[in-house]
Amino acid sequence: MRRNLAKYLPDQETIRRNAWLRPFQSALLHPRLWHLNRHSAAGAVAAGLFCGLIPGPLQVIGAALAALTFRVNLPLALLVTLYTNPLTIVPLYLLAYQLGRLLTGDSAAFAAPPEFSAAAFVGWTEAMQAWMLVVAKPLALGLIALACGLAVAGYLATRAAWRLYLIHRWRRRRQRS
Repeated sequence: MRRNLAKYLPDQETIRRNAWLRPFQSALLHPRLWHLNRHSAAGAVAAGLFCGLIPGPLQVIGAALAALTFRVNLPLALLVTLYTNPLTIVPLYLLAYQLGRLLTGDSAAFAAPPEFSAAAFVGWTEAMQAWMLVVAKPLALGLIALACGLAVAGYLATRAAWRLYLIHRWRRRRQRS
């Protein structure tokens, strides 16, 4: 499992050769960031799942900072953030919004965004700002709750999968001898 995963992840030499990352080499080349075991893998999956819901390209920076802070596998944390992409981000944000509405007790119908109007651009801009204020609280709360839930589920699933893999390997080894 470890060898198969290591084939797809960047190595320390890539960091050493990158001129942009050279100032951060001492932090980025810490051995625990590159070691792959059940603890670092589970932590990296949790960090990647949590940071994957951060908007835009900041998710990779967030995952890198989380990996540095918690000393978990850096490449795996960055790789896991890719579960959010143009195909999955809208359903995930809608799920987060609905979860936020549930947590805040908001029982009103979904507030649709205002129709774009080039002729009344100023009016549309004001209506869009008002709509974003209505949606912001449940969305923010839902994103935090969903990110925490995904991180915990990913951590536990990774630990369980690693444990099952080890049990399987132990049994195969015992059968051979």
